[in-house]
Amino acid sequence: MLKALLIIIVASAIFAAGFMAGVYSLPILTEQPAPEAGILKQHQGRAQFSAEFKPNLKGSDRLHYGDGMVYLTNDAISMQGILSPGPDYQLYLSRNFVDNEADFLAQKGTMQRVAGVRSFNGFKLAVPQGIDVSDYNTVVIWCESFSEFITAAQYQ
Repeated sequence: MLKALLIIIVASAIFAAGFMAGVYSLPILTEQPAPEAGILKQHQGRAQFSAEFKPNLKGSDRLHYGDGMVYLTNDAISMQGILSPGPDYQLYLSRNFVDNEADFLAQKGTMQRVAGVRSFNGFKLAVPQGIDVSDYNTVVIWCESFSEFITAAQYQ
């Protein structure tokens, strides 16, 4: 009886470790390639706004962070830098700076979702028609699947 219980506990621990490794590695395996450096530089050169994703925000930690520069125009938002890998990242525009999960959730209803982020080593996302980035002041990366704050940058 004790031997069977021990086998169940060990098997459960191995399953849980494998599941967590899969959740972490799947986004890395399915990551889309980052845009070429020239495309990101070109967008940087015509940006209306820029800001910095910093890895040491209140709501960031060693598994959920961004580090790099973000550039905004009314037709695209690009980032040169890195994001911690994860599933279902979404880019939002906010009228108020948020740097943690509680503030994000409190203001999510007032934010504008722009697009899903599928690259962790730089990205360029199209801004949907009708969104004026000057109506907002902060870019936020949020993980929808796990309701996790990743990073944010205030650009005006």
